[in-house]
Amino acid sequence: MNHAPEAAAITLSGVRKTFRQHVAVDALDLSVPRGSVYGFIGPNGSGKTTTLRMIMNILYPDRGDIRLFDQSLSPATADRIGYMPEERGLYKRMKVREFLTFFAGLKNAADPRRGVDDWLERLSLTEWADRKIQTLSKGMSQKVQFIATVASAPDLVILDEPFSGLDPVNTDVIRDAILELQRRGCTVLFSTHDMDMAEKMCDFICMIFNGRKVLDGTLASIQNRYADDTIRVQTDRGADVLEGLPGVAGVNDFGRMQELRVTGDADPQHILRLLLDRSSVRRFDIVKPSLHDIFVRIAGPESREDANA
Repeated sequence: MNHAPEAAAITLSGVRKTFRQHVAVDALDLSVPRGSVYGFIGPNGSGKTTTLRMIMNILYPDRGDIRLFDQSLSPATADRIGYMPEERGLYKRMKVREFLTFFAGLKNAADPRRGVDDWLERLSLTEWADRKIQTLSKGMSQKVQFIATVASAPDLVILDEPFSGLDPVNTDVIRDAILELQRRGCTVLFSTHDMDMAEKMCDFICMIFNGRKVLDGTLASIQNRYADDTIRVQTDRGADVLEGLPGVAGVNDFGRMQELRVTGDADPQHILRLLLDRSSVRRFDIVKPSLHDIFVRIAGPESREDANA
């Protein structure tokens, strides 16, 4: 699925990048609508970070075209982007406010000090503003890195694994900050391995696998490709009751609950009757597959077995 290019903050057309004999990204078309929160997912080594670095003009594609706000990459477009790499980097001997004001100034922020102070207050770091970064906890350091990315009020923010290593409290803080950026009109593109977060937050989701795009669109459009082939069940006997159940192609066992992936010709009512013959059924819901389930279907061991069959 491609979105209207005139409404795009980022447009990639036929982008390819290789490292010697390894093809990291191949024939990638991508369009990120302005003002959206756009999730970029894929297993390790799929080409996500390479793609983000090409968008940032850190790496250059072997072929294809990359445009930001319908303009070619240039120093002027770079000033409109905030980028937080997965490999965090802070000047640990600098004081927090000093470091952040310096970085905002590099991006030609209109009022670096004001932008920094606003974000320090929002992320509850004001009392740490005059302390050295090396005295901060890991969670605080990651919030400082986030502020360094957004304090210049960029039009586009690119975040590589923004939730990695965060505890639940700081995860919520960064999530709320991302949504605040969107409310201000900013476009946010982030890569993540947290499928639940991508499913709940993102207006659009793209999945890249082995360097190629395999999914692109809204969560609803992606789920519709897989139809209603998932049943969530909870029984008194757990996963044992599902063994050998006709019409079931696979089972995800979550302990207290199981997700069944059924075959195309299976009748859910027949499956329910068979379950009731084996155990009491406390829950039986026909649902669309979760983004986690779709991710595993594409990138998990089962997909590799199908490819080798």
